[in-house]
Formats: sequence, C-alpha cells, structure tokens
Amino acid sequence: MLTESKIRNLKPEAKTKRYFDGHGLYLKVRKNGSKYWRWKYRFGGKEKLLAFGVYPTVTLKAARFKRDDARRTLLSGADSAIVKNQQTTAPTFQAIAEQWLARQTHWAANHRRTVVLRLHKAIYNTIGSVPITELQPIDFLTALRRIESRGSHVTAHKVKGVCSQICRFAVAACIIPSDPTRDLKGALTTPTHGKFSAFTTPQQAGEVMRALRSYNGYVVSKFALLLTAYTFPRQKELRHAEWTEIDLQRALWIAPAEKMKMKREHVVPLSTQSLDLIRTLQTVTGGGKYLFPSVRTASRPMSEATCLAALRRMRFTKEEITAHGFRAMASSILNEAGYNPDVIEMQLAHAPANKIRAAYNRAQYLPERCKLMQDWADMLDAFESQES
Repeated sequence: MLTESKIRNLKPEAKTKRYFDGHGLYLKVRKNGSKYWRWKYRFGGKEKLLAFGVYPTVTLKAARFKRDDARRTLLSGADSAIVKNQQTTAPTFQAIAEQWLARQTHWAANHRRTVVLRLHKAIYNTIGSVPITELQPIDFLTALRRIESRGSHVTAHKVKGVCSQICRFAVAACIIPSDPTRDLKGALTTPTHGKFSAFTTPQQAGEVMRALRSYNGYVVSKFALLLTAYTFPRQKELRHAEWTEIDLQRALWIAPAEKMKMKREHVVPLSTQSLDLIRTLQTVTGGGKYLFPSVRTASRPMSEATCLAALRRMRFTKEEITAHGFRAMASSILNEAGYNPDVIEMQLAHAPANKIRAAYNRAQYLPERCKLMQDWADMLDAFESQES
C-alpha cells in the first residue's frame, strides 16, 4: 500500500517504474520524475487501463476515490473506460495553446511566426498531446532543457515565458488550478547578456569598410551592410525598411513609430553616399515593398541572419563584429571625435529621459544630425582609403 509520505520520497530511476496501491491502482514514475496515476482492470476478458491524473494534483486519497468509483461502475456491468470517454476530457496543452494564440490579434506577423515555430519545435512534439491537467513542472523543465542543451539559453527562457502565458490562460478558464511553470524559477541557466561585438577604432572601421566594398556575395546583403555602416540603424528597422519611407528629394529616411523600438517616428538624414547606394539598390529591389527583401520571397523582409552570414563569409568572427555592432562603432568613433553626445544619441534613436526634451531635440538637432551623418560617411570613406 502507498502512503503520501512514501510517494513524496519516490525518486526517479533509469527506467519507468510502477508502484502498486491495491485493487489495480498504481503510480507510474517516469525517468523525468513525473508521477501518473493508472488503474488496471479487466472487462470482457481483456486487460484495460484508465488514467486518473498526475500526482500531486491528484492526491493518493483522490486517486483511490476515482478507483473505487470506477470499480462500482465496472461491477454494475459497464466498461469504466467507455463511461469515462463519454465524459468531457481535459484539453491537451496544444489545444489550449492554439486557443491562446488565436486571441493574440495585436501581434506583429513576424513575432507570431517566431512564437508558433518555437512551440512546434520545442513543445508540441514533447508535451503538446498531453492533457494540460496532467502536466507538472518537471514536464516543462524537461522540454526546456532540451533547448538549453543546444546552447540556446535565451530561447529557453522565452519559451518558458510563452508556456507560462498559456498556462495562465488555462487557469483563467478554470481548466487548471495554477501555472506549473511558476515553480521553475531558477531552474534554467541564466543567459549572459554581453555587449554586441563591434570594431571601435578608425583602423578597424577602415578594415570592415574595405571588406564590405569588395564583397562579391549576394548584392542585397552587401548593400544592406553598407547602408548599416553609413546610417547605423537597428537591424530590425533596416530589414523592414520600405521604399515608401525613403524621401530622395529631401534626402531622408523616415521610419514610422510602429517600427521603432521606442515607438517614435525616427528620421535618418541620408548622406550623399547613402543616397547613391539607395538609388543603385532601387534598380534591384525598387519594384517591391522592401528595400531588402527576403532571398526567397519579395513579400517578406530579409532574414535577420542574412547580414550576419555575409559578415562570417568575409571572415569576421562573432567576437569581432555583428550587424548590430555598427551602432557601437559609430557611437564610439563619433564621441571620440568630439561630436555633441546628444546629437549622437538622437541619431541612435535612444530615448531621452524627458519626453518634452525629446520633442525639442527632434526639431533642434535635425540640421546638426544632417551634418553628423554626412561627416560620418566621409569619415568612413577616409578610413577605407587609409589601408596600412
């Protein structure tokens, strides 16, 4: 016979093991430590099995009650499994997840694709078909540690957050009593958030500009990296840039607020070098929506991995520079050269502490920012020509 104390002290072993209580009731302890109640019985000369839930959500006392209730049904001449199947069963984790996803109508299309892909790759194929009422913290932890085993610690934390939101959705619908992922705090490896790799000296800037200029790979990648060097935007803003945002007459790239991290419209003055790049690029991708469309389809922007892959083909390592690192390169060299830090920060689209000051800066600093961007482009060209 089992006791609550004995069950709590059961340790997982190399193989799944059964611990019997009596009259066919047993507790199945899996290798990952999760504990499932099962009842074995015979009907019509055949051995059958019923699932009674997961311990400790279903206590020993509750499991015995379920067993006794099923035995009474069996003694009356009915098959307990048939009776149970006629009742409403708990939805699977995937079914709840799909309901939750359907309600996220405010999401951007790219974010939705990322979340759905992560669920399919990391969760649905492991615990997606399990009734959500049977899932325990160890089940989620096992799935998340598979992600961690690939070195994807940030992704593991993001997937845990998604699972938590789905579970809280189930709690609100009175399907489960609490979110099982809340007990995983501290169970995952804390990701380290280092600075983006970057070149920060004129000599290094010249080296990378020469490499970009001589790159003979995919031409759209080359133009994307050159424009990144000249204008130092965030990569998401660059990849999603549309031709309607480019004002060639005024030499401005006006990124709408919804595309910006700080949710404010951002103006990028275009140097003569940037304008030349964009006019040439227009002959290649100007017939579509995006300046830098995906290699596979013009209806979507370039992948975030495309520019990074180009840098790797140029033999730059991830420890030397990333596509995002061009922002640090511009900031470091321009600040060292004595340019107004406020002007630099405005051009980087960083958020001033005071919103009123932000509105003032936008009007006050635009002429200075135009000069800054032309000076920066000229500096890069000068660095490029000074090969040692």
